[in-house]
Amino acid sequence: MPQEPIRTTRTASRAKAPAAGSLRRQSLWLLTAKLVGFAFSFCVPLVVVRALSQDEVGHYRAAFLVIANAIVVLPLGVSMSAYYFLARESTERRAACILNILAFNFAVGGLAALFFFLFPGTVGSIFQSEEITRLAPLIGVVIWIWIFSSFLETVAIANQEARIATLFIISAQFTKALFMCVAAFAFATVEAFLYAAIIQGAIQAALLGWYLTSRFPGFWREFDLGFLREQLVYAVPFGLAGTLWLAQTEIHSWFAGHKFSAADFAVYAYGCFEIPLIAMLAESVTAVLIPRMNELHGDNDRDEMVRLKARAMQKLSFVYFPAYVFLLITATTFITTLFTEKYAASANVFVVNITLLPFSVLITDPIVRSYKELGRVFLLTRLFIVAALVSCLYFLLNEISMTGMIGLAVGAVVTDKLIAEAMVIRKLHLGLKDLPLLANVGKTAIASLSAGFLTYLAYTNLHNFVFTSARAFFSDLLGTAEHGVANFFAGVLVLALAALVFAPAYLLLANMFGLIEKDEKAAVRRVAARFLPLGGSVGDEARTSA
Repeated sequence: MPQEPIRTTRTASRAKAPAAGSLRRQSLWLLTAKLVGFAFSFCVPLVVVRALSQDEVGHYRAAFLVIANAIVVLPLGVSMSAYYFLARESTERRAACILNILAFNFAVGGLAALFFFLFPGTVGSIFQSEEITRLAPLIGVVIWIWIFSSFLETVAIANQEARIATLFIISAQFTKALFMCVAAFAFATVEAFLYAAIIQGAIQAALLGWYLTSRFPGFWREFDLGFLREQLVYAVPFGLAGTLWLAQTEIHSWFAGHKFSAADFAVYAYGCFEIPLIAMLAESVTAVLIPRMNELHGDNDRDEMVRLKARAMQKLSFVYFPAYVFLLITATTFITTLFTEKYAASANVFVVNITLLPFSVLITDPIVRSYKELGRVFLLTRLFIVAALVSCLYFLLNEISMTGMIGLAVGAVVTDKLIAEAMVIRKLHLGLKDLPLLANVGKTAIASLSAGFLTYLAYTNLHNFVFTSARAFFSDLLGTAEHGVANFFAGVLVLALAALVFAPAYLLLANMFGLIEKDEKAAVRRVAARFLPLGGSVGDEARTSA
């Protein structure tokens, strides 16, 4: 990371680095925002699959795949430079930083919109869809306005206003879900979803204008071309690295969109469904470890780096291993409950896709970032992996199935993680002497598999009976000939009963193996004492532990 020279013009108005407690509070606010935002956004795909035909769902997924990838790649990470420069610059340069980012985002978004308007057949030919060709100009407008307006969340966080950022994140997810659901119920067309996205982006852009005017008065007069070059030098390497990661994780969807029909692409896309709450956990752990690992590397404290890595792996495995086993057992019910029986074939893709979960416990990014030489080597390695993945997808496209395609994509990510782990092992000189640190990870795997075995027995023997009985009950209760709602509630009941077998078994075994620490037990008791009418020993013990 380039170091900014010390400036004598810095003023007291510059934001000071927050204390550790402040950082924890800001992290809590942002995590809360993501959780609430997830609750709003989660309803959108459930509505989409029920409002549109399977072909239209395929067109919807293709359109928003293009949008989602474009708003990540095209800004080249320039918006993220606000995190670095707003905390280091004088008042004038802070204003210039803001205007430079806005101008850059507006320009690249506008160029993208112009390209989609002049050459709509380009994206249509990728997905072999006349409908995508027809919608291409609207897709371009959504990309333009979303690139510009998405800076709202970034600038609030960079300006160290976590509460405001929380409000922005929640309101954006709420309005997006609201407009999308209205589009589904009122019009039920992909074109309506794109117009809903434009309206949501316009509202967010107006809110961005209000926020910037109130926090950076007169910022529109401070464009600085020289400073923009400085921001580009800082941001572009990170943007390129992010593009490589996006290519590694998303390029298979583009090949799938080209190979399969719109209806089959919809099946594939929902098979690639990710559990956002699980991803949030890894992101939170990584965000906390990056500055800590940098500090320990500066102190040459290799032992503490190894200890923290092992402890983080233990914490992640405590969630990821049981989640993987449970979803592996209930995959078909999980997919059909969320996305209806039309997408039952998505379960095969989903089973392959969630293979990434157990590998996600490997903590490498915070350590790789601490060693510059590892970062450079790993960037080249990732470039090679992406090239190999694209080559395999291209030459095997005519022969490969849906599961084969997602298998290649998962294999590329696993290879990426294993190479990074090998680099970390060599750099930290890890060996057999360090294996005892991973004892709890092994115990977690045993507890997960044991609970999974019991759940599998109950699930396979009771699934059909419970589902059929529940569907009949809900059909009679709701008084409708349509089985969609009844199927949903029946599927939820099956998943709930499976969880009632899996969760107690897993937690009991985890407690027997000593995987649940005393302070974690005390926290659970305090919550139980506060929200449940428990008396006597539980309440007293909770108060004592507090």
